[in-house]
Amino acid sequence: MLRLRQVCLFRLRHYQARTLSSDLLLSQINSCTHEDEVFSLVGRNKTRLSEKHVGIALNLLWQLQKKRPLLLRSSDYIRNHSQFLTLCILAENKVEHMEDEAIVDSLYSILRLNVEDHDSLAEVLVTEAWKRLERQVLYCYALLSLPALSKFALCLHKQGRHFSPIIGKVAHIVDTKLDSIQDIRILSVLMISISDVISQSFRDRLLHKAGQLLEEKHEVHFNYAKRLLQFLQNVKLRYHPLLEKCNKIFLKSASCLDIHSISLIFGLYEQLGFDNAEFRLVAKQLLSETIDDYYDPETFAKLFFTLGPMAGSKVRERLVVTAAHMAEEFSSHQILVILKTMQKMKCRNSHLLKKMASVLHKHLDSYHVLQLVKLTQYLVVLRCHNLELFAKLKMLLFGFLKSSVIPADTAAIIRVLAMLPSFRVEEIIINKAAAVLPQCRLHHLNCIATALVKWNHYDQLHWQNNSEQCVKLLQKLNDCGFQRLQKANNLNLLLEELTRVNGEWFEEVLKEETMAMCQHLIDQITRANVLQLSFFLMKTNHRCPSLLDRIASVTVENIDKIHPFETYFILFLFSALNYDPPANEEFFQSCIQHLTSNLSCFETHHLVLLGHVLAVAGFFPPLLIMRIFNVSFLSKLDAQLEVLPDTLKQRVRSCLMKLNRAVCLECPEFHIPWFHEHYCQHVFHKSNIRINPLRQHIHRMLTEILGGSHYARISVLTPYNYEIDFECVLDENKKPVSYMAQNIPLDDVEGIHLRHDFKDEGRKALPPGAQRIALEFLDSKAFSKDSHHLKGEPALKKRHLEMLGYRVVQIPHFEWNSMVLSTKREQLEYLRKHLYGIQ
Repeated sequence: MLRLRQVCLFRLRHYQARTLSSDLLLSQINSCTHEDEVFSLVGRNKTRLSEKHVGIALNLLWQLQKKRPLLLRSSDYIRNHSQFLTLCILAENKVEHMEDEAIVDSLYSILRLNVEDHDSLAEVLVTEAWKRLERQVLYCYALLSLPALSKFALCLHKQGRHFSPIIGKVAHIVDTKLDSIQDIRILSVLMISISDVISQSFRDRLLHKAGQLLEEKHEVHFNYAKRLLQFLQNVKLRYHPLLEKCNKIFLKSASCLDIHSISLIFGLYEQLGFDNAEFRLVAKQLLSETIDDYYDPETFAKLFFTLGPMAGSKVRERLVVTAAHMAEEFSSHQILVILKTMQKMKCRNSHLLKKMASVLHKHLDSYHVLQLVKLTQYLVVLRCHNLELFAKLKMLLFGFLKSSVIPADTAAIIRVLAMLPSFRVEEIIINKAAAVLPQCRLHHLNCIATALVKWNHYDQLHWQNNSEQCVKLLQKLNDCGFQRLQKANNLNLLLEELTRVNGEWFEEVLKEETMAMCQHLIDQITRANVLQLSFFLMKTNHRCPSLLDRIASVTVENIDKIHPFETYFILFLFSALNYDPPANEEFFQSCIQHLTSNLSCFETHHLVLLGHVLAVAGFFPPLLIMRIFNVSFLSKLDAQLEVLPDTLKQRVRSCLMKLNRAVCLECPEFHIPWFHEHYCQHVFHKSNIRINPLRQHIHRMLTEILGGSHYARISVLTPYNYEIDFECVLDENKKPVSYMAQNIPLDDVEGIHLRHDFKDEGRKALPPGAQRIALEFLDSKAFSKDSHHLKGEPALKKRHLEMLGYRVVQIPHFEWNSMVLSTKREQLEYLRKHLYGIQ
């Protein structure tokens, strides 16, 4: 009977649609060109209005608003009009007789007119649509078309019903109809709307479908690409294939992008850990050309956020001055954006900082707890000296801490309180930390431990028996960390927790237990988590053969399914740690073949980083090398470097120099010239590194062993600009050769600055059979953590120095600082044996 009733209602609605098709009142409503005309018709025909008339009138009101610029819209006027209330009441009363799509259109229209989410009409429309969706799922017949379903899902998303059961119904329908969706606009809306209630396998199917639709030849609007980025942000996934396709769409649509779109895209890229220099260049040019158009606080804050970090000095100064002038007009959110960008720009302009601090007082009460945490962090990093502001922040943070019941919030507050200057720790903080420890994830435990260690170190624990309480809390914290690790049975979840864990507490307390647990879960290493595990091992600088071997084998087995950019990071791990897996040749060759077949996936600066990683490992793919050392490539690289963050820019330039040096030394057949001499001299002179006491101590010992200061040089630059700690020359009888005899300028041995004349006249004057000795002191950075295994860069340097004719003597820190060499006599003997090659 129920099903028969639904069929009857369905036929009745369609019959009504036919009879109304030539309705005069309907034609009059459709011909209206102003809201007042609509309201006039409604007022004169209240008793004649059917559900069809009501639905079309509501939709028309939104369509009329939509045609106007944002600033000229009059949603408030419409919502407060008496006849709009009449329409809403009529819609509520006639909702059961409305067509399915009319319900969705009416809901969409009133929400776009800024009617409250919990308005009675909105609730009635959602409830009725929900009932019909449930019947659609139950009886497997289509009531809502896919466009209507996507519009309804968007309405639910705008109402904040992210975890509502009705979203689950929408997700179920999308799951069953996914193969039939051929419109990326519809799919992108649905993906955002259901992102909070989908499984990982369903997520992957959605990504695959989106990728297929983006590959089709027709033009894709950049708004759809923005929605796909928002989906990736919602599911917290950096999925390179889709990111790259979306980025290409943005580049094609560059002329259509305004400051709002550019700012949103940059924000999404930042949260997803993705960047593209070509898009940065385009955005910089667009924004620089229209910089005078952004004079209101909202658009200027977005301009500052996007253009500031990549602007030149003159534009940057202009932005800073304008921001200071506008300070009083910024909203609380815009002040956060400005301060965050200042931190990113490393801009500590005192005038702007003072202006921001002065206007912050009136906004502090409007921030929620995590915004307050971020605000405090920005001010500390920017070295704000407004003690009154910090006192107010401390008071607000304390208030949030007392009422906080969420472990993540509690840990974040404690972490940022530890950053405040001259902070006096109160017992309530320790008690609150102790209360949440059992519920904390590893990252939260790490935050609390870092704060406790800092307070204890600076003697800021002032309550009675502070030392004893601190020790007890740290012990409890350690126990909670161990327990959380021991309960881990899913490698994916464990790696997710470890992503943001670092620092002394983790290194000293949990690292060994964590490595043991990763090895225990080694069978769970798959294509899906191999990159995340590689990141973790890179961060910890830990050389674990069993894990590295497993990563290598999984990579080779799934090489065609791993994105080239992810392959680069996996190779970086093996290259940096100087580790050869059992099938070393197969592993590297598989990766290199995969990479060289997909060089188009990499930006110019990424190719430089890739070339350097492979060079450290001893591989020089001709296709990659000839691609990099090309005039047009290097010109493009120079242009893109201008918009990259300073740290990345310096790293890329350094890697290009190192790659150039490696190719010159190891692959002369490529005929690549050495063109970094001027760059190296500039970096060397700018560094002005001082000779530390240890190097002076070793130099005095070498002087004693060799018989005089004129037999050894300190801090020497070799051809191709390697800096070595000490250099001496032994003749064929292993007798030291004096630099005075070779007419080579000496270092100021007792001085504290490095020698800056690095002329090379003496290299040609060596006596026959003589040999240069390069003596290098290797500190802990040259080795893997808890290992005596040399890392990739120091091993590469040794290889290259030997090619330059040196016999390389490396002094590891663990040997020099050992008890065996605790006296000067033993140290002299150690140096003598290594210098003269005595076994």
